[in-house]
Amino acid sequence: MARLMRIELTRVDLPFWHAFRHAAAARSSSESLFLKCITDDGAVGFGECLPRKYVTGETRDGAFALLECSILPRLVGMEFDTMEEVRRFLEECDGKAPWLDSRTPQSAAWCAVDLALLDVFGRAFGEPVQLAEDRWDGFRYSGVVSAGAPSKLLISLVKLKLYGIDQVKLKMDKEDVLPCARLARRVMGRKGVVRVDANMAWDVSESLEKLRALRRVEIACVEQPLDAHDLEGAARLVRETEMEIIADESFSDRASLERLIETRACTGVNVRISKCGGLIAAARRCDEALRAGLTVQIGCQVGESSLLSAAQLILISDARRAQYFEGCYGRHLLRADPVRPCLQLGYAGRPPRLPHGAGLGAQMDEVELNRWVTRRAVVSEQRTRKKEQQPCH
Repeated sequence: MARLMRIELTRVDLPFWHAFRHAAAARSSSESLFLKCITDDGAVGFGECLPRKYVTGETRDGAFALLECSILPRLVGMEFDTMEEVRRFLEECDGKAPWLDSRTPQSAAWCAVDLALLDVFGRAFGEPVQLAEDRWDGFRYSGVVSAGAPSKLLISLVKLKLYGIDQVKLKMDKEDVLPCARLARRVMGRKGVVRVDANMAWDVSESLEKLRALRRVEIACVEQPLDAHDLEGAARLVRETEMEIIADESFSDRASLERLIETRACTGVNVRISKCGGLIAAARRCDEALRAGLTVQIGCQVGESSLLSAAQLILISDARRAQYFEGCYGRHLLRADPVRPCLQLGYAGRPPRLPHGAGLGAQMDEVELNRWVTRRAVVSEQRTRKKEQQPCH
């Protein structure tokens, strides 16, 4: 039996090499939260999430407060006999804290919990986290670029092409999408796969016009063209165009996936571990989407460290019918990644090898991590008892 004794929550800003922009946001650092969990026998494990208000409704400070005051105190003191017990607990939670109102935005916050529990108890029991019996590396990652000024976009596309990558997604900002798409098609060639992510930038009439034009340029799919709540409009795009529509910001948990399926508001979904409530819930969403006949794209939040990349590689091993893959950018994007080894895609988008070992397999360099910490909180049994007499605000 292993018992969870202490949890450290940190707000972390891992710096990027260059600012990353799209229609919904712009940032130059990861804006992450990390958890460090310690058991009674000294096992240490980590979790990570990247809250995004426009994705799950969670701000980073809001997720920090929710974890510190409402989630972590209930986790300290939990005991498990086996990894199977840990997994069953997380399956029952299904991406959310069961003691909170399910309508409370919390998917990103729970992702950090999910990964931390899998990692720390995996290490306590000496077992690797697995969803499938064997590892699969027969896939290739896509490149993702911000579609800015034509000259900058051209440079980014040529770099990807020279690196052997033949799949690319354009993250749109305020640019006219058609010239960017045409440029990407010319650079990537007819055999290349080009996708567009509008990040909720268009209305229905704009989308209808742009989707028909993009189809003529042989764009494979368009991600989240409309506001996340406009399912009626999205269903119209599915009905009236032949373009594949991928839902991203309008999908994060079981309920939102069910709504998308019922209203036929998409033909595919972007499954990201951080927005779906962790590895276990993300695996369930993949299965449910595939059973409904949807295309599955396994994506990532911009700025993920190699800890979340390790979790994503585990997920991909289980979701072999997914069609598009984004992630494992490592130091291609981050100036500092505190996880060892640094997991990043190689030439032609080849995935890195998932490190062997207990838990998620990757090791945290705490000295490097602490360089980028901007806020810290500790939750332990002793501190929790004190806070029962002085409530957390």
